Amino acid sequence: MNKIDESEFREFVTTRMDAWRRAAYLLCRDWHGADDLVGIMVGRLYRHWSLASRADSLDAYVHGILAHAFLDERRRPWRRETAEAEPRYDVTNPDVSMYAIEDRSAMLALVQQLPARRRAVIVLRFYCDLSVAQTASALGLSEGTVKSQCARGLETLRQLMVTQANHVVEEWI
Repeated sequence: MNKIDESEFREFVTTRMDAWRRAAYLLCRDWHGADDLVGIMVGRLYRHWSLASRADSLDAYVHGILAHAFLDERRRPWRRETAEAEPRYDVTNPDVSMYAIEDRSAMLALVQQLPARRRAVIVLRFYCDLSVAQTASALGLSEGTVKSQCARGLETLRQLMVTQANHVVEEWI
């Protein structure tokens, strides 16, 4: 890699690192695991930078690497452990209401219940704001598969929300 490519790579990575870390957290729901995923992704991106930098949508390409890293890591036996600590939110920040934190935590818990591929599709489509075509390209799936996995994932989330709401109502009664 020559000097110009390396500086371009560093600039690209440093400007997007926080967003990648948040996307990785949505995939694995563990900050340490998210850091691991981003590290794996950056390593793969560095190895393939000459190819990646020519991609039509570099962000979509990188999100694909991230999603594949997540799916690969899920297959590893030592990754089947679950984290017990909840993420810490800065509740002293006036820009973040407690309701937003509770809603976000509840939604993350529901997304965590989705199978890995559906979760990857949902995160890429709705959090990373990739199109169906970009998501399909990133995950190596057909557009039809992305659409069906997305529809099934959203339906599962709806059912989980209804079930959760029914449990809350039953507790009040």
